Amino acid sequence: MTESLPLDGHSLTLDQFLAVVRGRCAVALVPEAWERIRAARASVERIVRSDRAVYGVTTGFGRLADVRIPGNAVETLQQNLIRSHASGSGPALPEEIVRGMMLLRLQAFAQGRSGVRPETCDALLAALNRGLYPFVPEQGSVGASGDLAPLAHLALALLGEGELIDGSGTRRPAGELLAENGLPALTLGAKEGVSLINGTSLMATYLALGVADAARLLEADLLAVAMSWDALRGSVEPLDDRVGEARNLPEQRVIASRLLTLLGGSRLASLPGASPAQDPYTLRAAPQVLAAVELAIGFARRIAEGELNAVTDNPLVFPGDETRSGGNFHGQPLALALDTLALGVQYLAGFSERRVAGLLNPATNRGLPAFLASEPGLTSGYMIGQYLQAALVAENNVLVHPASSISLPTSADQEDFNSQGAYAGAKLRRILDNSERVVAVEWIVAGQALETRRPLPGGSGSEAALRALRSFVPPLAADRPLAPDLDRLVSALRDGSLLARAMRSA
Repeated sequence: MTESLPLDGHSLTLDQFLAVVRGRCAVALVPEAWERIRAARASVERIVRSDRAVYGVTTGFGRLADVRIPGNAVETLQQNLIRSHASGSGPALPEEIVRGMMLLRLQAFAQGRSGVRPETCDALLAALNRGLYPFVPEQGSVGASGDLAPLAHLALALLGEGELIDGSGTRRPAGELLAENGLPALTLGAKEGVSLINGTSLMATYLALGVADAARLLEADLLAVAMSWDALRGSVEPLDDRVGEARNLPEQRVIASRLLTLLGGSRLASLPGASPAQDPYTLRAAPQVLAAVELAIGFARRIAEGELNAVTDNPLVFPGDETRSGGNFHGQPLALALDTLALGVQYLAGFSERRVAGLLNPATNRGLPAFLASEPGLTSGYMIGQYLQAALVAENNVLVHPASSISLPTSADQEDFNSQGAYAGAKLRRILDNSERVVAVEWIVAGQALETRRPLPGGSGSEAALRALRSFVPPLAADRPLAPDLDRLVSALRDGSLLARAMRSA
């Protein structure tokens, strides 16, 4: 994308967020945003001159909020805040996460409630648009008072004191990389340190990316369900809209309708009344269970879209040189959404593993070879694919415990209930990674099973998915390692090419 995305502080969409964070679209603040930023900055400077006691401007932080800071030390206060709070640990956050944090700080500043100088916004814009991003360790945020430690590492690099990563992925001392790019190191003014780190930017980035990834995964899963449905010769009777109407759950009816469309024209799926046997829950109750996944994504999306256009630092600056101290930095709504989304994704992964087990088990797969092996006994087919799924789902079962159910107080109990939203986000990314692999295994196994049913064809959606699959993974004629096939398919799922090919082939 060549044109800059205009940021006004109020109208950032999830698609626009993804264009910047993953597509490296450039950004620019609209003129009205610059006006608001300058007006808020003038208020902060008047507050400092008036020597009023304002939290984070002329006082200390946290439990030290009752310590007054003289006017000649307010800039030192902000520098010290960044240095002391850059105390994170663990592996580096990936580029897309850090870019999301940078973008959301800019988006919040554009509303003119933070009181930062235009120069600080310029520094963020320049780094973001040139593909430079700070080294930020994953661990350190407790999800309240903002993502303090991660954002402090972000700010430290802008001061020329931390580390920056360039477009090639090389990690360098920030001062060196800024100088090479002709960018000055920042010196913070009053309130700027607290404005930079007192926000939910890490949690909100986790959530926005998680919503996008979970929605894509559900799309891929529906195609996997259709292939498995055909391969297991399931009945379409549970997809009758009258069943959904009786439940009074709109999401269930939508899922059932989409599956029925994907199975359209199938010679494998049985018509209503064709068989007295009832299919396993992973087919028969797919509309109900995947409706729960859709509900989780919808809830998380609503929270994410609000947070993309929120101001979450503290205190906030209002016209008339007024400030109000509050708790917008608290991540509890985000933590709840992250934990809820993790549960929904785990439902999807657990359901997928059970369908694959049914496809491979000769007692349940309705006439398919055991493990889809070419010569069962001599060859093992996809036996270990289900082992892998079981391992990943088991790991998810541990990770899915809600992080937001536990709080440890900080800052001498001044900050006495924390959301743990940042850890909820880190866990969600791992759960999504595992679940993408689980669903990819189902694509591979279900596609093989569908071909084994030849010459009878599956539904239009199943056949389109199979054609897309075969552009990445060949049929299994003899035992071979699953890992390379799986890696290719997971990569295609993540970059969207798998779904795009399935849609083109439909």
